[in-house]
Amino acid sequence: MSLRDYLLSVANSQSMEELWEAHTSKMAEYGFDRLLYGFTRYRTSTSLGDPSDFILLTNHDRSYTDVFLDEGHYFHAPMVHWALENEGAKSWKLLSEMERTKTLSAPERRVLEFNRDMGVTAGYSISFKSISARSKGAIALTAQKGIDQQAIDAVWAEHGADITLMNNIVHLKILTLPYSAPNRSLTARQREALEWVGDGKTTQDIALLMGLTPATVEKHLRLARETLSVETTAHAVMKAAFTNQMFIIDV
Repeated sequence: MSLRDYLLSVANSQSMEELWEAHTSKMAEYGFDRLLYGFTRYRTSTSLGDPSDFILLTNHDRSYTDVFLDEGHYFHAPMVHWALENEGAKSWKLLSEMERTKTLSAPERRVLEFNRDMGVTAGYSISFKSISARSKGAIALTAQKGIDQQAIDAVWAEHGADITLMNNIVHLKILTLPYSAPNRSLTARQREALEWVGDGKTTQDIALLMGLTPATVEKHLRLARETLSVETTAHAVMKAAFTNQMFIIDV
């Protein structure tokens, strides 16, 4: 796929799945056949927020993600720590330097050992710039098996600027697309009720506009709060907006 065709595909993507398919295919052309993207809007000084609120995209095998993500290995991953404290792109040769200087903690060493066992040994991480202290996005680009760090560094020396630019564009596109964690997708009625709340309508107004009783409107709003795991309708409106589940155009 030419760079022009790729960028057109990214710009015209209407779903996360469509975008991710185009991006993983393009990155594979440069030798990065396994990607792991993560984004949180709820970061604090001691936490990345509730994992169920993360945007997570990957084409790693389940045998890898079941441990790295579901068992929380990512929290101790050295390159995740680097991404949280920095912006831009970084070669994973940093890991060799950390081993050589004995600056890895015990949990970090365990993550490195697991990654080696799974063939995740060479690559680059890109940490995206954010204007909010509570949000952070990054992507890990893993080189295909058989390509060592020196070889992928040579690829990066030639194409790194383009690869970084493409990943930044994809990151910005991701933030515009609807995304919800499993079991957190709003129904059409729940979404419509929240949209009217977002427009400043009262329950009585919404009942009239939707052709429902006020009690039924309240039920949709309650279910929306439960789906999004929040306590108030105002918080539900905010969270639905963050995940681009409101005012979406059905195509």
